[in-house]
Amino acid sequence: MVSADAARTVVGVLGNIIALFLFLSPVPTFVQIWKKGSVEQYSAAPYLATLVNCMVWTLYGLPMVHPHSTLVVTINGTGTAIEIAYIILFLIYSDPQKRLRVLLLVLVEFIFVSILTILVLTLAHTHKERSMIVGIVCFAFNVMMYASPLTVMKLVIYTKSVEYMPFFLSFASFANGLAWTAYALIRFDPFIAVPNAVGALFSIAQLLLYATFYRSTKRQIAARKLSKGVILDMSEVVVAADQEYSKKEVGSAGPHDDGSSATA
Repeated sequence: MVSADAARTVVGVLGNIIALFLFLSPVPTFVQIWKKGSVEQYSAAPYLATLVNCMVWTLYGLPMVHPHSTLVVTINGTGTAIEIAYIILFLIYSDPQKRLRVLLLVLVEFIFVSILTILVLTLAHTHKERSMIVGIVCFAFNVMMYASPLTVMKLVIYTKSVEYMPFFLSFASFANGLAWTAYALIRFDPFIAVPNAVGALFSIAQLLLYATFYRSTKRQIAARKLSKGVILDMSEVVVAADQEYSKKEVGSAGPHDDGSSATA
């Protein structure tokens, strides 16, 4: 019979793999941003929320805070590095006003996590106390991470388009929530179980929105391409008309010039 610890380790490794896919799921989005040279209407909120979430969970999994949580540290440490890379790219392709706002938020996040770390390690003296304090903070930020796409969901409902709500990010969030909820239920940890269960529900709402507005998004994109094609065709007609007019001007001026030369 498989022990609870072995099962927890297996589910934790699976959670690490799924979470890694979650962290890498925005790569296609950033490829589009790089190609277009602009973040357009994409929001930095999901990446900022995920960054602070990963930082506090890394703190939670440290041996001096919550022992035997190596798998929590490995994936969240990796996630922190990945999210920093995304935010750097976001800053590069943002307008100055948005860039300044994101920079300030990143600074606030780093200051907050630094202060939390110092206070917990100096004022709380047992694993239970440290786990409780950091766990409550993790609980709040984990829910915020999963809820951060709500701003994008509002845009989806308003525009009836899922163009700026990546499917893979929503799907990976759903799978990640399920995996870590299972991990926390094997050896009950409410600070991991509850926020990830809530996150799975948020992700289901996003997937339902995607299914609802997928077809209308395709129609909008097709209409936009068609309108661009019409504009291009009209510009070609105008250019062709100008060229034809120029030819006629040259043709009518030719005999007059020859006649003038003969008279002279």
